[in-house]
Amino acid sequence: MELDLEHQHAERAYPILASLVVPRPIAWVTTLNEDGSVNAAPFSFFNVFGANPPVVGFAPGDRDSGEPKDTARNIRRTHEFVVNLVDESVAQAMNQTAATLPYGTSEITHASLTLAASTSIKTPRIAEAPASLECREWGTLQIGGNRLVVGLVTRVHLRDELLDAETLRIHTERYFPIGRMASPHWYCHTRDRFEMIRPA
Repeated sequence: MELDLEHQHAERAYPILASLVVPRPIAWVTTLNEDGSVNAAPFSFFNVFGANPPVVGFAPGDRDSGEPKDTARNIRRTHEFVVNLVDESVAQAMNQTAATLPYGTSEITHASLTLAASTSIKTPRIAEAPASLECREWGTLQIGGNRLVVGLVTRVHLRDELLDAETLRIHTERYFPIGRMASPHWYCHTRDRFEMIRPA
């Protein structure tokens, strides 16, 4: 099979790509609304893109009306955000924050979550998340109907049990993130792992 995403099959690009490029990590992004309240929303078009400097990127889509989502508007105004990572313990709460709520209704309250202060930016993080990345916006790229937000990671917060304090290595055997799978509702666990040593 060959699909033409430029012309004939262009309207199927999202479900095809979102179901093939898997599993994807989830950016559970917190931003500050204009009134000082906190917006929380999950995005699975997300990854880390470099370490020198530390760079992450995610793509907040538009509403059906074509208007930018609150996350994108907030970042445009404040130039900062937090990427909270998602493991098995917070998966259901993350899903709750994806609900379309009436304006002014807090996703944090709706999902029974707690906020914690960040240290390098004003935007708070989600205390229940296994790890949180404080980010300053490097820039936002508009590519057709896509918006790619690129952030510089300034601080990392993580559960104590996830870090070896002497080696500063992550205890990956204690970290069980979930991944986004096929559109529209599928996810995966990451407990089934195997190791392949890179050839010399």
